[in-house]
Amino acid sequence: MWDERYGKEGFAYGTAPNDFLREHAAKLPAGPVLCLADGEGRNGVFLAERGYEVTSVDQSRVGLAKAATLAAERGVTIHTEVADLATWDLGQARWSGVVSISAHLPPEVRARVHAGVVRALRPGGVFLVEAYAPSQLGFGTGGPPAAEWLFDVEQVKRELDGLTFELAHEIERDVVEGRYHTGRAAVTQIIARKP
Repeated sequence: MWDERYGKEGFAYGTAPNDFLREHAAKLPAGPVLCLADGEGRNGVFLAERGYEVTSVDQSRVGLAKAATLAAERGVTIHTEVADLATWDLGQARWSGVVSISAHLPPEVRARVHAGVVRALRPGGVFLVEAYAPSQLGFGTGGPPAAEWLFDVEQVKRELDGLTFELAHEIERDVVEGRYHTGRAAVTQIIARKP
């Protein structure tokens, strides 16, 4: 599905970074940053432009090829890795920051990835998340059609046990991100730090 989506002309979600990431990127400490399910690279490239050492992981080779091209066009470098997040090892105390923008996964995979994030962040490292909330199902402006793949704040906080939450809420906002995420939406936003 993702290779097919990213194989179409243009960029499925545009080339501009996610608004929440743009607003809060400065909260990510200097150092290596991991972008989960980074697709065509708009968020990873944005962070590389700000001096971060970025690794973009996605299951789509096609998407990551476009990410590398976008980075080159903007005069920056990102490391790309084709991987399935269900089995990929995030490492131990490896990242200063981890970014998850619309990385919707089956609940059991999401819980495993979130536990991996807690282990993989360095002390002081930050996890920055924006994903569709369960009430997004009423909007129909993007995201998966199954509630269990959406981000319930309290559930995600439990999955991220060990982090300190600087922000964790669900809000409504206008999302304009290419042809698949456009319109009024319900999103969960989280900024969490490893002590």
